This record gives sequence, structure tokens and C-alpha cells, in this order.
Amino acid sequence: MRLRLPEERPTEPPTGYKIAHPVLSQDGTRAGFTGVSLGGAVAYGVLDEARCVYGLRHRAPHRRCDCGFHCVHDSATAEAMLCTAEHRAALLLEVSVLGAYIRFEQGFRYARQWVRSATVGPCACGAVAGALADAGWGRPGWRALAAACAGCVRGRTSLSLAGFARLAGDGLRVRAGSGAVVGDLPAGLGVSELVAEAALLQARLDWFQTQLARLDEGGPQG
Repeated sequence: MRLRLPEERPTEPPTGYKIAHPVLSQDGTRAGFTGVSLGGAVAYGVLDEARCVYGLRHRAPHRRCDCGFHCVHDSATAEAMLCTAEHRAALLLEVSVLGAYIRFEQGFRYARQWVRSATVGPCACGAVAGALADAGWGRPGWRALAAACAGCVRGRTSLSLAGFARLAGDGLRVRAGSGAVVGDLPAGLGVSELVAEAALLQARLDWFQTQLARLDEGGPQG
């Protein structure tokens, strides 16, 4: 006799949480995400359908395969994954689980998803992120992005958080998570630490002055 799994018919799509890397298409016209584990080789959009990563023709999620989107039930579990070195640059996503799904103790494996919001962590320097900039790696046709503050973007390809949300489309909300406020200095710093902080602040000031100079050179637009 074949064992049948219990079926659920929720009135609203379940909510889940996951982490992923933001990506920008090579031509700069599309934005999306790439996973941190099994599906990391394939970029997906805000509203997308899962495909079997092994190239099999069955629909995801298949009981005898581990294909499909994956997420966990609570945000704390997903945030804990951001502590590992290889996942520090990933974003925290809140998703709606759509289509067929298989429920597990910790989360879901499912057919379709809608990424509702993305939370961007701090810049590598510790400041609150104001942009997503080229992370120095990617997938064929896609550049991976990472959180960056204004002082650390420099000449890299980058998007503001609002710009990323606009390119990604489908109602995605992107917000900056916690980080150090530019100009705040921790208590108890020594002379060398204060010199380093002053140099960092000066670099950021130079960047803002450069941007202002470019605006002045452009002149009024009529």
C-alpha cells in the first residue's frame, strides 16, 4: 500500500524566510537572486518557478528528488545562517510559498515563490549599507552584488537599494539592516584606531565632494 502525505489547503500562502545573494544581469537591466546551496548556480527572479537543478523533467518539488525552492519557518533560523563566513554577504529574504509544497520540521520545499522583502546587512566596513555593489564574483551572465556604504562603493558597478528593487520588480521591498552610523566612534579607541577612523571619514568626505563637483559640472538641466 502506498503511503500518502497529508494535504494542506491554506487560505493564504505560507510565509517563509531564506538567505540569498543579490545579482545583476550582465547588461544591467535585470536584478534577482541566487541561492547559497543546491540552487546557487541558477539565478531566479522575485516571482519565479522552481526547476529541477539536475535537469530532470519532473515538476518541482518531487518527493524522490531534493529540487525546488527551500525556506525555513522563522526569520531567526535564516538569520543564523548569515553568521557563517561564506554567507556574510547574503541578504535575508521574506517569501510567500506558492504552488505545491512539502512541509518539513524546519521549513518548506516548494514549487513557486514570491520574494516579498529583502534585508541588506551592513557594509564590510561595518557602516549601514546604502547600495549593492559588485562583489567580485558571479555566475554566467550575472554579477553578484554585496552591501556597500557610500565610502566603499568607489568605482564599482553598483545600485542603490531602491534601484535594485525597481529592476527586480514585482513589488519587492528592499531595506538596510543594522550597522554603524557614519561618524559614530566606539568608546575607548586608542590613537592608532582614531587615526584609522579619521582616514575613513576623510575618504568618505572626498567621495561626497567628488559627487558634488560632478553635479556642478553638469550645470542646470532645462
